[in-house]
Amino acid sequence: MKKILRYSLAIVLILYGLATFTVSPILDKQMNLVEYEDPRILGSKAKELYRSLDFIADLHCDALLWDRDLSQRLDYAHLDFPRMREANMSLQAFTIVTKSPKGQNFKRNSADAPDKITLLNIAQGRFPDKWFSLYKRAVYQAKDLQRYTKKSDGKFILVKSQEDLRKLIRFRQNDSTVIGGFLGVEGAHCLEGNLENLQNLYDEGVRMMAPTHFFDNELGGSAHGISGEGLTNFGRKVIDEMNRMGMIIDLAHVSPKMIDEVLDRSTRPVLVSHTGVKGTKDSPRNLSDHHIKRIAKSGGLIGIGFFKGAIKGEVKHIVEAMKYVKDLVGVEHVALGSDFDGAATTPIDVTGLPYIVQELMNQGFTELEIRAIMGENVKRFLLEQLPKGS
Repeated sequence: MKKILRYSLAIVLILYGLATFTVSPILDKQMNLVEYEDPRILGSKAKELYRSLDFIADLHCDALLWDRDLSQRLDYAHLDFPRMREANMSLQAFTIVTKSPKGQNFKRNSADAPDKITLLNIAQGRFPDKWFSLYKRAVYQAKDLQRYTKKSDGKFILVKSQEDLRKLIRFRQNDSTVIGGFLGVEGAHCLEGNLENLQNLYDEGVRMMAPTHFFDNELGGSAHGISGEGLTNFGRKVIDEMNRMGMIIDLAHVSPKMIDEVLDRSTRPVLVSHTGVKGTKDSPRNLSDHHIKRIAKSGGLIGIGFFKGAIKGEVKHIVEAMKYVKDLVGVEHVALGSDFDGAATTPIDVTGLPYIVQELMNQGFTELEIRAIMGENVKRFLLEQLPKGS
């Protein structure tokens, strides 16, 4: 009987091991799609301008959620380091996702719904402590990005400070294969109601955090939750502490009431890492003119998303949203906010960024405006808002 149990356990472990190598890539391929219908024409002037861009940056990518080696090129999903280099990208924000409710939608989600990330962590073979702790999931993903600084032979820089960003800029002047990343968190539920965990995540390199994701949490209401509420007492403490330590506040997925309350309370500029605007697509996911103006007044940035839900679906719609923000508050507040690898369907992967430049030209943006949107605005913002030293 003992032999049968041992053999049965061995078979279960073998099958589980095989599943960890197959399930995550299958889900990754099914959920991070590139789809488009519009014809793609890239002119010589757009190619030339794109090649001349000194700094290309994007504010949102969820690649750390998936069980991948980012140093290896894939033929699916949206982003990895080789494709970043092919796209001449300088800096990518890598955002940590720790919980996602079953049936996730833009209108109404309950925090009590079954969590899809738990199943994903189990399928990926991550240790059981990640199955039940949102905080430990966040630390794991932060450390996952950190390890590339050691294995890349200086070709990947984790940007935690103004000093790190200047180092990245300086290194890229002589070697364009050097790339950088900085860490954000999508939803402060991973703090598990413990303010000390904010400092712990900062110590792990996190420099940007959104108070909520798709559901209400200890900080307050999500744009896609049930309550519609603003900041809780704990939420106010977190915002104050983020201001004190210089962690950037990301208002993506935050309820309209909380957006106003954060802007009333914060002493620092805020950003929205990935969003659309109601002026081009009326959706609970997208920003109103009122909030665009308030974020701009704070000195903030608005990262325009590439995903269906933020925009109608094509590259021209991404640029239409950018133009809307530019016309309303100025081009200095517009940035790329792709949502690459966020279980999202987009019209391009990272190597398709030249088509953004082509469409910006098509819609009448000047060269200086294009440079600002493609990365100079993010560079300026981070050089002002990141801590001076690591």
